[in-house]
Amino acid sequence: MNQFSNLCLAKNLRFVFCIIIALTGLHANAQTNLEEYITQAKANSPLINDNRNQVLANQAEADRIKALYQKLQLSLNASYLFAPVYVTDNGQHRLELNSNGSATNYYGFDLGVTNGGSYQGMVTVNQPLFNRKRADIMAAQPLINAQINANNVVLTAHDLEKTVTDQYLLCLLDNRQTINAANNIRVISGQQLIVRKLVAASLLKSTDLTLLNIEYENSQNLLIAYQAAFRKDLLELKLMSGIRDTTINKLDSVALTLKSDEPVHSLYNERFRLDSLNLITGQKGFETKYKPQLNLFENTGFNGPYLPTLVNRFGVSAGLMFTWNILDGHQRDITRRKTSILLQSVSAYKNNFQTQQSLRKAQALAELQSYDSRLTHVRQQLLDYESVLAGYRKQVIQAQLSVIDFINVLKNRSMAQRDLLQLETNRLLLINAYNYWNW
Repeated sequence: MNQFSNLCLAKNLRFVFCIIIALTGLHANAQTNLEEYITQAKANSPLINDNRNQVLANQAEADRIKALYQKLQLSLNASYLFAPVYVTDNGQHRLELNSNGSATNYYGFDLGVTNGGSYQGMVTVNQPLFNRKRADIMAAQPLINAQINANNVVLTAHDLEKTVTDQYLLCLLDNRQTINAANNIRVISGQQLIVRKLVAASLLKSTDLTLLNIEYENSQNLLIAYQAAFRKDLLELKLMSGIRDTTINKLDSVALTLKSDEPVHSLYNERFRLDSLNLITGQKGFETKYKPQLNLFENTGFNGPYLPTLVNRFGVSAGLMFTWNILDGHQRDITRRKTSILLQSVSAYKNNFQTQQSLRKAQALAELQSYDSRLTHVRQQLLDYESVLAGYRKQVIQAQLSVIDFINVLKNRSMAQRDLLQLETNRLLLINAYNYWNW
């Protein structure tokens, strides 16, 4: 019976040892750290990639607008008007597909309107004059949009840093809980070996061994639960980072520090500045329609009604076209009022955000102070439990203490360990949150 028990204990110990190796990831090639996950998340983010492409697209649109308002434009236009008539002059009846205009009695469209047809082929040149300022104003809108997209890249990257860090910390918590559970299994296994011998020597009751076996099974269930939580949270971390690899690998520890220095210019405010600038630029672009515009145009080609004489109808024309909008129902004043209202909304959003930012930082600092105090007490509590547990081990060996007392202390220590790990993780999450808002 003792040999069988020893064999079972050896198998259990090997099982626990294998679990510890698997969960702590003793594979050097699979080691990763927080910075790698953040880098991968930024590189694989479709939102960041889309905004980067939008920057380039808006810059191209600005170039197109400048070309539209400043560059020479060349176009080719050709047309053929087909207006046949049925002629009945001098008792003769014939169909003229392209009349020379000499018919007096005919059926069809009036030749004075159609000239019997029309052949036209023109090369037209149009050159806007004195339009550089207008072009710069109109091109400013897509350039502002490009700045907004570039700022969105920065904001999205900052958001990813926080979310990935939070998830990474949860994975570390799961892993540390797993290690603690495995360590508790090892402690219980050692006590099982001792109690089994004492029971065989009739120094302890068999119920004491049964209680240890029950506690062993409870610890095994906790280990499996933490193992599953670690696997789930790690895969979620890889999903956030766009990593296809599903290997359960080790995660290096992190040491987050509180960035207590206030930024001179909060990068969050940049989006409100750009939103306001976008509205102002849009208003300026709208008002360019009220500025006078002068265009030079030229065309050359053929334009005539009769095909046989078309070779003589090549010519050239040129001119200036001046436009200036004077009255349009006070649309300029209306759009100015609309822009002013929208600017007030941007300002309200900015003020609300700054209030929230300040409160969230103060909240995080207040909670951090509370956590520091609680951590001190829990660490001291754990030291006391370790001291009591060490004494209880000796008393159990000497059959001077009930196993129930040992199990109760072990349970309480396990709860204190879980509380400590949770407090340490929550403290790091608070530091990450404070750094996120203090930016």
